[in-house]
Amino acid sequence: MADLLKFELVSPERLLSSGDVQQVVVPGTEGEFTVLVNHAPVLSTLKPGVVTVTDESGNAERIFVRGGFAEVNPAGLTILAEEAVAVSDLSADDLAQKIQNAQEDVNDANDPEKKRRAQETLDHLTQLQSAL
Repeated sequence: MADLLKFELVSPERLLSSGDVQQVVVPGTEGEFTVLVNHAPVLSTLKPGVVTVTDESGNAERIFVRGGFAEVNPAGLTILAEEAVAVSDLSADDLAQKIQNAQEDVNDANDPEKKRRAQETLDHLTQLQSAL
C-alpha cells in the first residue's frame, strides 16, 4: 500500500477530521492546491470553499470551510478553519430559507452596524449554498 498523508481539520468548536488519507484538495487564497504525502512545506491562508479529503479507500469527503490556515510540513497537513461544516450535513431547502431570512434582515437593518452584520451572515450563507 502507498504511503498516506497525516491530516487534521480543526475548527474552534472541535476536531472535524483526523487520520491518514491519500490526498486533500485545499482552497488556498492564491488558488486551489492538492496535498499528497511528502508534499513540500507550505503555509497558506484559506478562502471560503470546499476541502476535499480522499481517504485511503478512495472515498471523498467534502467539507466547506470559511477561512483559516493550512500548514503542510513533514508531519502532514493541518487545516485550522475559522468555521467548517460537512457538505453532507447541508440541506438545500433549509439553506434557501435561511438565505431568504438573511436577505430580509439586510433589507430591514436600520443602522450601519446591524446592516454590516446581516450582510456578513447573508454572504456566509450564500458561500455555503455554492458548496452544494
